[in-house]
Amino acid sequence: MEIGIVGGTGPAGSGLALRLAAAGHHVVLGSRSQERAAEVVQKLHERWPEQAGSIEAADNAAAASGEIVVIATPWDAAWTTAKSVGHRLAGKVVLCMANALIRVGHEFQPLVPPRGSVAASVQAAVPSSYVVAALHHVPAKELGDLAHPVESDVLVCSDHAEAKRQCMELITQIPDMRPLDAGDLTQAAPIEAFTAVLLQLNIRYKTRVAVKFTGIDGDPFA
Repeated sequence: MEIGIVGGTGPAGSGLALRLAAAGHHVVLGSRSQERAAEVVQKLHERWPEQAGSIEAADNAAAASGEIVVIATPWDAAWTTAKSVGHRLAGKVVLCMANALIRVGHEFQPLVPPRGSVAASVQAAVPSSYVVAALHHVPAKELGDLAHPVESDVLVCSDHAEAKRQCMELITQIPDMRPLDAGDLTQAAPIEAFTAVLLQLNIRYKTRVAVKFTGIDGDPFA
């Protein structure tokens, strides 16, 4: 599968590109500047030459041509970026992984974006796409380190059942990650906001926390 990552030069976007490439997918990592994307991809190739070989650099418009497209921009650029490539996203599954957060002193605080969540704002920007919210709680630095697994449950929500299923199946291809169906897109608001709590725990305990839920056994698709 060809997967495009729009605004993918940050730690989360490039880390996800690396994990998906290691799982056998062709990944187009996009940026407003193709030169910036090329710099990031070159570094991935140098550090992980075998796993990152199927990642290519492009601008955001080319990345938006993927079969599944990930929005990995900062939260305040997600709406405008999705809108700018909206004609390429029509009819496609669009995975939004952005969180609306701000750091005030030593604390992270969640913000309330238009429509309640970044994912809902993106859905409004590209109404003919199938927006899925996921991967908000996965630590970005660890995502980009293939030497260690990222053990994490991943909450996935969307108003589109088939799009949600496709994204959950994609997540299962990343070792030690378990997708969980968290309902429709209204759930994106508390899911995104909870990321501030996890970042606060990282500061307090000088670590990188991930989310694991007990009491859910068996097939996550059941």
